[in-house]
Amino acid sequence: MKLSADLRAFEARIGHEFREPDRLLRAVTHSSLSSATRPDNQRLEFLGDRVLGLVMAEALLAADGHASEGQLAPRFNALVRKETCAAVAREVALGEVLKLGRSEMMSGGRRKEALLGDALEAVIAAVYLDAGFEAARRLVLRLWGERIAQVEQDARDAKTALQEWAQARGLPPPTYEAVDRSGPDHAPIFTVEVRLGSGETERATAGTKRVAEQAAARALLARMEAKND
Repeated sequence: MKLSADLRAFEARIGHEFREPDRLLRAVTHSSLSSATRPDNQRLEFLGDRVLGLVMAEALLAADGHASEGQLAPRFNALVRKETCAAVAREVALGEVLKLGRSEMMSGGRRKEALLGDALEAVIAAVYLDAGFEAARRLVLRLWGERIAQVEQDARDAKTALQEWAQARGLPPPTYEAVDRSGPDHAPIFTVEVRLGSGETERATAGTKRVAEQAAARALLARMEAKND
Protein backbone atom coordinates (compact mmCIF):
# COMPACT_ATOMS: atom_id res chain seq x y z
CA MET A 1 0.00 0.00 0.00
CA LYS A 2 1.00 3.64 -0.48
CA LEU A 3 0.87 6.11 2.37
CA SER A 4 -0.96 9.41 2.09
CA ALA A 5 1.08 12.62 1.90
CA ASP A 6 0.44 13.47 5.55
CA LEU A 7 1.71 10.07 6.72
CA ARG A 8 4.79 10.34 4.52
CA ALA A 9 5.47 13.70 6.12
CA PHE A 10 5.04 12.09 9.53
CA GLU A 11 7.59 9.42 8.58
CA ALA A 12 10.05 12.23 7.84
CA ARG A 13 9.34 13.90 11.19
CA ILE A 14 10.08 10.75 13.18
CA GLY A 15 12.98 9.68 10.95
CA HIS A 16 11.72 6.24 9.94
CA GLU A 17 10.46 5.09 6.54
CA PHE A 18 8.31 2.01 6.93
CA ARG A 19 9.04 -1.10 4.93
CA GLU A 20 5.45 -2.18 5.61
CA PRO A 21 3.39 1.06 5.51
CA ASP A 22 0.27 -0.66 6.84
CA ARG A 23 1.99 -0.87 10.23
CA LEU A 24 2.07 2.91 10.49
CA LEU A 25 -1.53 3.18 9.33
CA ARG A 26 -2.60 0.77 12.06
CA ALA A 27 -0.54 2.64 14.67
CA VAL A 28 -2.44 5.88 14.01
CA THR A 29 -5.91 4.28 13.81
CA HIS A 30 -7.98 4.84 16.94
CA SER A 31 -10.59 2.34 18.08
CA SER A 32 -13.35 4.85 17.23
CA LEU A 33 -12.60 4.23 13.53
CA SER A 34 -11.73 0.54 13.62
CA SER A 35 -13.68 -2.18 11.85
CA ALA A 36 -13.35 -5.84 10.91
CA THR A 37 -11.10 -4.83 8.02
CA ARG A 38 -9.38 -1.90 9.73
CA PRO A 39 -7.73 -2.89 13.03
CA ASP A 40 -7.01 -0.24 15.65
CA ASN A 41 -3.79 0.52 17.49
CA GLN A 42 -4.58 -0.98 20.92
CA ARG A 43 -2.47 -4.12 20.53
CA LEU A 44 0.42 -2.04 19.20
CA GLU A 45 0.05 0.30 22.16
CA PHE A 46 0.47 -2.68 24.52
CA LEU A 47 3.67 -3.73 22.78
CA GLY A 48 5.03 -0.20 22.42
CA ASP A 49 4.68 0.45 26.13
CA ARG A 50 7.00 -2.50 26.81
CA VAL A 51 9.51 -1.49 24.13
CA LEU A 52 9.60 2.06 25.49
CA GLY A 53 10.13 0.74 29.01
CA LEU A 54 13.08 -1.41 27.98
CA VAL A 55 14.73 1.41 26.03
CA MET A 56 14.39 3.79 28.97
CA ALA A 57 15.59 1.24 31.53
CA GLU A 58 18.72 0.63 29.44
CA ALA A 59 19.30 4.35 28.91
CA LEU A 60 19.02 5.13 32.63
CA LEU A 61 21.39 2.34 33.61
CA ALA A 62 23.92 3.52 31.02
CA ALA A 63 23.62 7.14 32.14
CA ASP A 64 24.25 6.45 35.83
CA GLY A 65 26.26 3.40 36.81
CA HIS A 66 25.87 4.05 40.53
CA ALA A 67 22.18 4.90 40.94
CA SER A 68 20.12 2.62 43.18
CA GLU A 69 16.79 1.11 42.18
CA GLY A 70 15.12 3.68 44.41
CA GLN A 71 16.76 6.49 42.45
CA LEU A 72 16.14 4.94 39.05
CA ALA A 73 12.44 4.18 39.53
CA PRO A 74 11.16 7.80 39.70
CA ARG A 75 13.36 8.77 36.75
CA PHE A 76 11.94 5.88 34.75
CA ASN A 77 8.38 6.81 35.67
CA ALA A 78 8.96 10.43 34.62
CA LEU A 79 10.20 9.34 31.19
CA VAL A 80 7.47 6.81 30.35
CA ARG A 81 4.39 8.39 31.94
CA LYS A 82 1.49 9.31 29.68
CA GLU A 83 2.07 13.06 29.98
CA THR A 84 5.62 12.69 28.67
CA CYS A 85 4.51 10.48 25.78
CA ALA A 86 1.82 13.01 24.88
CA ALA A 87 4.32 15.87 24.96
CA VAL A 88 6.62 13.96 22.58
CA ALA A 89 3.62 13.18 20.37
CA ARG A 90 2.80 16.88 20.11
CA GLU A 91 6.38 17.70 19.11
CA VAL A 92 6.10 15.44 16.05
CA ALA A 93 2.50 16.54 15.34
CA LEU A 94 1.15 13.02 15.75
CA GLY A 95 -2.33 14.39 16.40
CA GLU A 96 -2.53 15.70 12.85
CA VAL A 97 -2.31 12.20 11.34
CA LEU A 98 -4.52 10.25 13.74
CA LYS A 99 -7.40 8.37 12.16
CA LEU A 100 -10.43 9.03 14.36
CA GLY A 101 -14.13 8.34 14.26
CA ARG A 102 -16.44 11.33 13.90
CA SER A 103 -17.46 11.47 17.57
CA GLU A 104 -13.86 11.31 18.78
CA MET A 105 -12.81 13.93 16.27
CA MET A 106 -15.65 16.26 17.32
CA SER A 107 -14.68 15.93 20.98
CA GLY A 108 -11.12 17.07 20.35
CA GLY A 109 -9.46 13.66 20.21
CA ARG A 110 -6.41 14.98 18.37
CA ARG A 111 -5.47 16.97 21.48
CA LYS A 112 -6.35 14.45 24.20
CA GLU A 113 -3.40 13.53 26.41
CA ALA A 114 -4.21 9.83 26.82
CA LEU A 115 -5.03 9.33 23.16
CA LEU A 116 -1.79 10.99 22.02
CA GLY A 117 0.32 9.04 24.51
CA ASP A 118 -1.27 5.75 23.50
CA ALA A 119 -0.78 6.47 19.80
CA LEU A 120 2.90 7.30 20.28
CA GLU A 121 3.44 3.96 22.03
CA ALA A 122 1.72 2.30 19.07
CA VAL A 123 4.08 4.07 16.67
CA ILE A 124 7.07 2.81 18.69
CA ALA A 125 5.71 -0.74 18.40
CA ALA A 126 5.15 -0.30 14.67
CA VAL A 127 8.78 0.72 14.20
CA TYR A 128 9.91 -2.23 16.33
CA LEU A 129 7.92 -4.69 14.21
CA ASP A 130 8.99 -3.01 10.99
CA ALA A 131 12.74 -2.82 11.60
CA GLY A 132 13.67 -4.41 14.93
CA PHE A 133 14.63 -3.29 18.41
CA GLU A 134 17.65 -1.19 17.41
CA ALA A 135 15.51 0.93 15.11
CA ALA A 136 12.91 1.39 17.85
CA ARG A 137 15.64 2.28 20.34
CA ARG A 138 17.10 4.91 18.04
CA LEU A 139 13.64 6.35 17.48
CA VAL A 140 12.89 6.63 21.20
CA LEU A 141 16.26 8.14 22.10
CA ARG A 142 15.96 10.64 19.24
CA LEU A 143 12.43 11.72 20.12
CA TRP A 144 12.98 11.92 23.88
CA GLY A 145 16.27 13.76 23.37
CA GLU A 146 17.31 16.00 26.28
CA ARG A 147 14.51 14.70 28.48
CA ILE A 148 16.69 11.75 29.39
CA ALA A 149 19.61 13.92 30.51
CA GLN A 150 17.29 16.24 32.43
CA VAL A 151 15.16 13.55 34.04
CA GLU A 152 16.57 13.99 37.54
CA GLN A 153 14.79 17.32 37.86
CA ASP A 154 11.60 16.07 36.23
CA ALA A 155 11.52 12.93 38.37
CA ARG A 156 11.16 14.72 41.66
CA ASP A 157 7.67 13.96 42.94
CA ALA A 158 6.61 17.28 44.44
CA LYS A 159 3.59 15.84 46.27
CA THR A 160 5.73 13.22 48.02
CA ALA A 161 8.40 15.81 48.85
CA LEU A 162 5.83 18.19 50.32
CA GLN A 163 4.26 15.41 52.39
CA GLU A 164 7.67 14.42 53.75
CA TRP A 165 8.39 18.06 54.56
CA ALA A 166 5.10 18.37 56.45
CA GLN A 167 5.50 15.09 58.36
CA ALA A 168 9.03 16.04 59.43
CA ARG A 169 7.47 19.04 61.16
CA GLY A 170 4.66 17.14 62.82
CA LEU A 171 1.99 18.31 60.37
CA PRO A 172 -0.69 16.13 58.79
CA PRO A 173 -0.42 15.28 55.09
CA PRO A 174 -1.28 18.18 52.73
CA THR A 175 -4.77 18.24 51.26
CA TYR A 176 -5.66 18.95 47.65
CA GLU A 177 -8.89 20.44 46.31
CA ALA A 178 -9.96 21.21 42.76
CA VAL A 179 -11.30 24.74 43.18
CA ASP A 180 -12.10 25.50 39.54
CA ARG A 181 -12.69 23.82 36.20
CA SER A 182 -12.93 25.73 32.96
CA GLY A 183 -12.61 25.20 29.23
CA PRO A 184 -14.52 22.83 26.93
CA ASP A 185 -15.13 19.19 27.83
CA HIS A 186 -12.50 17.96 25.39
CA ALA A 187 -9.80 20.28 26.81
CA PRO A 188 -10.59 21.10 30.46
CA ILE A 189 -8.42 23.32 32.64
CA PHE A 190 -8.20 22.55 36.36
CA THR A 191 -7.15 24.82 39.21
CA VAL A 192 -6.06 22.94 42.32
CA GLU A 193 -5.33 24.29 45.78
CA VAL A 194 -2.95 22.54 48.16
CA ARG A 195 -3.18 23.31 51.88
CA LEU A 196 -0.87 22.52 54.78
CA GLY A 197 -2.14 21.81 58.28
CA SER A 198 -0.52 25.07 59.37
CA GLY A 199 -2.74 27.04 56.98
CA GLU A 200 -0.43 27.89 54.09
CA THR A 201 -1.87 27.36 50.61
CA GLU A 202 -0.82 27.54 46.99
CA ARG A 203 -2.73 27.17 43.72
CA ALA A 204 -1.78 25.95 40.25
CA THR A 205 -3.60 25.48 36.95
CA ALA A 206 -3.03 22.76 34.34
CA GLY A 207 -4.76 20.55 31.81
CA THR A 208 -5.07 17.62 34.26
CA LYS A 209 -5.67 17.46 38.01
CA ARG A 210 -2.51 15.41 38.48
CA VAL A 211 -0.27 17.99 36.83
CA ALA A 212 -2.00 20.85 38.67
CA GLU A 213 -1.52 19.07 42.01
CA GLN A 214 2.17 18.53 41.30
CA ALA A 215 2.64 22.17 40.29
CA ALA A 216 0.82 23.46 43.36
CA ALA A 217 2.84 21.19 45.65
CA ARG A 218 6.09 22.25 44.00
CA ALA A 219 5.25 25.94 44.42
CA LEU A 220 4.22 25.57 48.06
CA LEU A 221 7.26 23.48 48.93
CA ALA A 222 9.58 26.05 47.32
CA ARG A 223 7.92 28.84 49.30
CA MET A 224 8.10 26.99 52.60
CA GLU A 225 11.74 25.96 52.08
CA ALA A 226 12.68 29.55 51.21
CA LYS A 227 10.81 30.81 54.27
CA ASN A 228 12.76 28.48 56.53
CA ASP A 229 16.23 29.14 55.04
